[in-house]
Amino acid sequence: MNNSVNVIKDSWNQWAETWYQKYRTDEAITKIITSPESAFHRMTYSMIQGALPDMKGKRVLVPSSGDNHAVFAFHLMGAKVTSCDISEKQIENAYAIAKNNGWDIEFIRDDTMQLSKINSNEYDFVYTSNGVHVWINDLNSMYNNIQRVLKQNGTYIMFDIHPFMRPFGITARETITVEKPYDLVGPFGEVPTYKWRMQDILNAIMSSNLTVRRIEEMYAEDGSFWVDDSTDEGEGLSEKDIENYCNWHLNPLAAIPQWLSINATHG
Repeated sequence: MNNSVNVIKDSWNQWAETWYQKYRTDEAITKIITSPESAFHRMTYSMIQGALPDMKGKRVLVPSSGDNHAVFAFHLMGAKVTSCDISEKQIENAYAIAKNNGWDIEFIRDDTMQLSKINSNEYDFVYTSNGVHVWINDLNSMYNNIQRVLKQNGTYIMFDIHPFMRPFGITARETITVEKPYDLVGPFGEVPTYKWRMQDILNAIMSSNLTVRRIEEMYAEDGSFWVDDSTDEGEGLSEKDIENYCNWHLNPLAAIPQWLSINATHG
């Protein structure tokens, strides 16, 4: 494991025990139990339903599983789910929730760029959720291994921040301020992150011999997208203030798509 990956792993082990706890509250988990589809953007969920209308008994892998909300949702839909994450603490915390609820989910600490503990041709479906690509320094390795672990005719679906958002950040403002050129992809920061372009993601998917079947560019479901949930940025804002963030007349950044989903298949 190279040094930058170690820095990322150590950082996530720390964040898992601090600001990330909000994703493990009883309220957050109860919402998923009550409505598993709530773990997904509506358009992404529609893509998942189109690809796998019946999850029962399907082998599903979620690399870089993070808050594990998608993992829990897939399990509740009847899938046999494997959760992978580079952070031991994220895996430990998700395992504790699964154990407390009696959920039979496999948890593995593994690097999404390697998936060295995952057998080839094993999974019907691989899903990566919001916030995965920004931590990946080698997209080709990630997608080659996703292709490797999928069964023939298996499906991959991703959901993440749209690359068009990256030059501007995601903070709502009255005027657009460019923070970086679109072509400048990183690494950025002491804990290295990458701001990949559409071409970087799509070329990596296609070079792995996955076949792109569908692309959807979506808008935020509500104005909370524009509030940084790792800070107290939303304090003092009314519901109307937050709702107005989706109005491009008031928030110009709302005029470009905020989310991206891609559906690709192996074979």
